[in-house]
Amino acid sequence: MTPAVKVLERDGAAFELFSYEHDPRAPAYGEEAANALQLDPRTVFKTLVARLDDGRLVVGIVPVVAQLDLKALAKAAGARRANMAEAAAAERATGYVLGGISPLGQKKRLPTFLDASAETLACMHVSGGRRGLEIALAPADLIRLCGATPVPLARG
Repeated sequence: MTPAVKVLERDGAAFELFSYEHDPRAPAYGEEAANALQLDPRTVFKTLVARLDDGRLVVGIVPVVAQLDLKALAKAAGARRANMAEAAAAERATGYVLGGISPLGQKKRLPTFLDASAETLACMHVSGGRRGLEIALAPADLIRLCGATPVPLARG
């Protein structure tokens, strides 16, 4: 199993795994997961890695139906600006490949910010640490296990 699943198992948190056949031609991984698993896309979240103007990497987690507001992420992290991190830097820091980056079990624990909309959900879905694997869990468990800070991050 992936490091993300191992974190949940060690903690004893309630979770459920969903898998699907990943299509390498899919334009967006999170939307692919929502469609393939017939999940409400407002409950499926993507994990994005950004680089702040001071060089630090941070994680922003937003619904797949929205875009990450980089200004809001920078402000939450105490920086002036943020840009999406280079793919290689995101993969190196998290230990996961793009499209399979989970907020759980990352190689290097990065400051993590979760869109506040997650707190209104009973259950949310995040990547399980590989393309084609999703984890369903309570937002409170994700916040606790990642040390995530809930803030408004979603645009659109």
